[in-house]
Amino acid sequence: MTEKFKILGRYIKDLSSETSDIETYLYVKDNISKYQLGIDINSKGLKNKLIEINITFKFEDRNESKRKSYFEIVFATVIKVDDEVKEKDELQKIILSDVPNKIYPELEKSLLDLLHNSGYPNIKFEKKVDFEELYKQRFN
Repeated sequence: MTEKFKILGRYIKDLSSETSDIETYLYVKDNISKYQLGIDINSKGLKNKLIEINITFKFEDRNESKRKSYFEIVFATVIKVDDEVKEKDELQKIILSDVPNKIYPELEKSLLDLLHNSGYPNIKFEKKVDFEELYKQRFN
């Protein structure tokens, strides 16, 4: 199957790492295994069949702990959609599944670099995010 889009550019649009003090850092270092990855995807139509897709990864502790660090990356990708793409469903799949799966290795590396450079060098993600599976869960 040939892709119905072309990636024209991708970049880190926003990057954030917040740890308020050394006590928080030490606490988080011992408890970072409780952190969860949150994902949000939104898009904005530009002109001439161009679309900007923003994927936000938030790595955070969702518990009520007072000591927390916060990590977020917004990764932007600009694509040009082929002229033959006419259906809304087809476009939705490109935005929510096809493009995110294609850029995922770079996005994951960027988030891991942020975590490692923030003082948490042993963080790894055991499972890759499968955007196609997430898409199917959401729309089936």
